[in-house]
Amino acid sequence: MFTGIIEDIGVVSNLKTEFDNLHISIKSKITSELKIDQSVAHNGVCLTVINIIGDEYTVTAIKETLDKTSLGKLQIDDKVNLERAMKLGDRLDGHIVQGHVDQTAECVNIKEENGSWVFTFKYDSALNNITIEKGSVTVNGTSLTVVNSKKDMFSVAIIPYTYEHTNFNTFKKGTTVNLEFDVLGKYVAKLVELNR
Repeated sequence: MFTGIIEDIGVVSNLKTEFDNLHISIKSKITSELKIDQSVAHNGVCLTVINIIGDEYTVTAIKETLDKTSLGKLQIDDKVNLERAMKLGDRLDGHIVQGHVDQTAECVNIKEENGSWVFTFKYDSALNNITIEKGSVTVNGTSLTVVNSKKDMFSVAIIPYTYEHTNFNTFKKGTTVNLEFDVLGKYVAKLVELNR
């Protein structure tokens, strides 16, 4: 379980394909605090640490994960949002995030405002995921509040701190991101669907 509050921006240091799996090595300032078998969210995707050497650790993404997330598009030196699993008893500063990406989206607009940014994302609504105005959504692992919610599109407003301390500052039009929709909203949507 995660909160969507990013702890560090890691840098991809190595990518190795083995069968249908992708081993992703990351350099991060939190590496020294990690241990083998620990769960870490990478751009919102929960992956297990399998190796640690110095300031670099490695996780593995299987075909299912690569097919449903943007991790297969990673390249050496890409920046990755990182968050370790929350501790029981900690404050829930973001919202309840599982680290299970629902689908990807494309960044279709970036508007710089006076001291903030508005990012707009378009996603495939055929998968029945929804956002609501002022509801929660996770973009690349970052807990955010939805503005301008539409059937297949939404925007988020980014403050300077978030812009500087996540990989949002690397986004361009066309960037593919991982989305995790609010878990409570997913249950409500499923209940409504079952009762039709």
